[in-house]
Amino acid sequence: MNSVLETIDLKMIYRVGKVDVNALRGVNLSVSEGEYVAIMGPSGCGKSTLLHVVGGMLQPTSGKVIIAGDDLTSMTDAERTNLRRRKIGFVFQRFNLFPTLTAEGNLKLAERIYNKSNGSDPSRRREVLKLLRLDDKMHHKPLELSGGEQQRVAIARAIVNRPALLLADEPTGNLDSENSEVVLDMMRGLNKEFGQTIVMITHNAEAAARADRVIQMRDGHVV
Repeated sequence: MNSVLETIDLKMIYRVGKVDVNALRGVNLSVSEGEYVAIMGPSGCGKSTLLHVVGGMLQPTSGKVIIAGDDLTSMTDAERTNLRRRKIGFVFQRFNLFPTLTAEGNLKLAERIYNKSNGSDPSRRREVLKLLRLDDKMHHKPLELSGGEQQRVAIARAIVNRPALLLADEPTGNLDSENSEVVLDMMRGLNKEFGQTIVMITHNAEAAARADRVIQMRDGHVV
């Protein structure tokens, strides 16, 4: 099985006043293609820092991040931005949808950013919308959708371009228990039916239980 994500001795040190804070202390992690991994740990353990480094939004102090064969940590800012566009999908606790666009408009925008002049893939969009049960919501704007529906649109936007890796940061954090269950079922479906590789940060043990593997972090280490 090919590795989609590998971190090698990953370290991240923040300077806070005169004090060095070790957010990541030599994290080694490997995620295979098609795997669904949950990362858990108490607040301040480094899991969100890890996600931001893996997603190319933070440059680590030292170590390497390999995404689908590309060394993220050796790239320029422009190259990292391009890799994020091509290979990584993001889902956050906040839905981050464009409020003036319909659900379909949000997906088409993501497709245009990815494909540039190559056009969109309507068949892929239909596949995604069917799995996420959004077929009848495409002409609604975000404020006309429930929180669970908005998060499902955000997930559809993240995976419509077939990213090698989906990074989800507390994807059910803003949802009630019923909508959380629906969203977690959808993510499991994406993994099983599309083979989508997923790394999810969560505090929720029930959410983590949906994953193939649960990784615990503490004090900047994988334990």
